[in-house]
Amino acid sequence: MQHLRICMKGGLIVARTSFSEIAVVSCGTLSLELNHLKETGFLDAKHIFYTRPGLHEHVRELERQLIERIRKAKEKTDKVLVVYGGKFCYVNAEEPTRTMSKIIAEQGPGVARIEATHCMDMLAGEEEREKIALEMAGGEKVWWMVPGWIKFRHDVFDGWDQGLANENFPRHTGGAIVLDSLGYVERYMTEHPEEFLEYSDWMGIPIQPYPVTLDRFKSLLVEQAEKLLNVS
Repeated sequence: MQHLRICMKGGLIVARTSFSEIAVVSCGTLSLELNHLKETGFLDAKHIFYTRPGLHEHVRELERQLIERIRKAKEKTDKVLVVYGGKFCYVNAEEPTRTMSKIIAEQGPGVARIEATHCMDMLAGEEEREKIALEMAGGEKVWWMVPGWIKFRHDVFDGWDQGLANENFPRHTGGAIVLDSLGYVERYMTEHPEEFLEYSDWMGIPIQPYPVTLDRFKSLLVEQAEKLLNVS
């Protein structure tokens, strides 16, 4: 019971996994979702360390910041949960065999990474994304995003010019879909309509939000937290 919190939900007493003994290290792109989970009481981790958003474009700096944040986290606790994707967040063209999994393994047994390929996969799995693409884009190819790709646009697409944008985005004939659990995109569209339209024009495809829950994200966080907490 020491790793559980007793909470009230709908008048019922329920037990939840506690993150109080765990420090979280995450890509800043997901800071909106993680800060929301902290503010609403689900994530009771005392320390969350963020790397700069968009470092998948600069893997050497990603690795440097990730290892440095894990080191800081280890100064607070011996259990560290890394919120980074695997297959797509770290692609090292110079050392193809060096992967995110290898980097995490090098940090020791008290460090675990969420099981997902990228931030979009943390909010909606592949099967769910296929269903969303069918509903919203008739099954056409979609460029997936999370709200952080809107808020931190200039970090996420650091170094991209119009030519590079033209090479990549228009191939996604289903447009861009933002997996939004926070209602962030609709607020952004209302408060910054010109910036939102300029973003869409730059991409050359429409951008539309799709509401999702944080249930999958929560379950992935809990899965790794329980593994960390059950290590003797």
